[in-house]
Amino acid sequence: MSQHPIRAFLTGSGNDGAGRRLREILAFDDAHIEGVHDFIQWCFPLHEASLAVPGAPVLSRAEAEAIRADPAALSGLRAALGRMTRFYAETDGWLRPHDHNHLRITRILSALSDLLGPEAATEFHAFVTARNAKAGAPINATSLCYWEAALRGA
Repeated sequence: MSQHPIRAFLTGSGNDGAGRRLREILAFDDAHIEGVHDFIQWCFPLHEASLAVPGAPVLSRAEAEAIRADPAALSGLRAALGRMTRFYAETDGWLRPHDHNHLRITRILSALSDLLGPEAATEFHAFVTARNAKAGAPINATSLCYWEAALRGA
């Protein structure tokens, strides 16, 4: 039986919709992370379709279960989380009232809650909210509410 496409991508053996491997995305510089908009759906898959990137993959229950049971896929997910955490630690452009990265953070929190569990999601949430607080809390209340909901798996 062939591997599910998102799982294959996360293990490093498959490509995303643009033909890239996970290692290529992990090597993106910050400008690419900021400017390329079709990778985040592969790194942090959800059970619902992306409104921002039509044709992005949608995570099935079976594929989610396969990812949760696959150490290599979980390692890839953690590597993607590490890259995005570094991006949010080293850049400040997302620390403003409205920014597309707020949607990305909601996606990341939802995917972490689903695939890695509440501890990973809680840790990332604490990180981004601390960065927001240190910057003087510029992020809008609606985005913060979405982050809280994603953290709860709502």
